[in-house]
Amino acid sequence: MRWLFLCLGLHLLLPVAMAAEVATIAVIVPKEQNLHAFSKAELALVFWRKKLYWGNGKRIEPVNLGPESALRQRFSQLILDSVPEDQVEYWNALYFHGTSPPHVVRTQEAMLRYVAETPGSIGYIDACRVDNRIKPVAWLLPDGSLSHLPPVLSCSSSS
Repeated sequence: MRWLFLCLGLHLLLPVAMAAEVATIAVIVPKEQNLHAFSKAELALVFWRKKLYWGNGKRIEPVNLGPESALRQRFSQLILDSVPEDQVEYWNALYFHGTSPPHVVRTQEAMLRYVAETPGSIGYIDACRVDNRIKPVAWLLPDGSLSHLPPVLSCSSSS
């Protein structure tokens, strides 16, 4: 019985440990996308699907990681001030008015591919995963602030 409680306790702590490993989140767009500097509030409007078009008139295509992702949990808390589980009713209500939630991908590699190949898209990844397929336009720093200047990162080679 003790083993069961120990396993259950470790299982409950795992998301917290995983979230602690995520230091900086990069907000990414396709390489050719030009954006002005935006605030956390404007980013929230994009991911709540309340802002639907970029300044050039192109449709915004936000994309999320799956709700079980520690990165999605942190992004949602910092930008949307809620967790994915608490957003279900919101999206259900909007769905019946013709508004779908952001597209969801399962992995950060899928996020990179989706954003690189989808005009108007915007997503997020661990900043250590940024590569030349996409363009980072903002960074969510460990303290929760949004920066438009590239941070100094300490990435391991396994990122």
